[in-house]
Amino acid sequence: MPMYARDEAADLRVVDRFPDGVGWQAHPEEGGCRTSHAIRDDDGGVWLVDPLDAPNVSDAYADLGEVVGVAVLADYHTRDAAVFAERHDVPVTVPTGLNRVVEQLDVPTRRVVDSVAGFELRWLNPLRAWRETVAYRERDGTLYVPDVLSSGESFTVGRERLAMNVLVRLSPPRATFADLDPERVIVGHGRGVFEDAEAALSDAVGNARRRFPRALVSSGPREFRAMLDAVL
Repeated sequence: MPMYARDEAADLRVVDRFPDGVGWQAHPEEGGCRTSHAIRDDDGGVWLVDPLDAPNVSDAYADLGEVVGVAVLADYHTRDAAVFAERHDVPVTVPTGLNRVVEQLDVPTRRVVDSVAGFELRWLNPLRAWRETVAYRERDGTLYVPDVLSSGESFTVGRERLAMNVLVRLSPPRATFADLDPERVIVGHGRGVFEDAEAALSDAVGNARRRFPRALVSSGPREFRAMLDAVL
């Protein structure tokens, strides 16, 4: 089975819930564990982040409020952003520097530089063709990481609750996360971490290089396949 399902979603699984947000998987059976989120901003509007469509998906976030924006925070997370933008009559918001996303969209886009929906954006460029933005909201300690960190058996090794991408483990972006103290970490691939999130983040970043050999053997093949599937 491919890491990422290409057929129309027939099922939807809510995997994350917190006071101002919800996360769902449109294809819960796939190895890539793609997760989308709806998050309420400081003004009560709802933002859909890296969203994937599924039957009755709006039921998952209807109780949060009115959708005011759609955001794509990683170059390979275009997903179904255009579908949601047209459905809710909003542009797709894309951080400056994520040019691949804009090239793939045929709907209006809006560029932002350092913040979206009350979240501070931090730029990451782990590999030459891989660009993403980490989003952190200090008031409630919500950290969203699109790709560099993930969860689930396809990615973690040992007792890890958050896993750094195997290729990034050799040179982990410590400075990006060093001053953060999250209450929760939600990710673009897998379930979020809601208990002792800061400890899980510190472990993932601080021990990334030490665990590289084990990760290369246990999760490396799946991650390489996932990157290939994303490109294709």
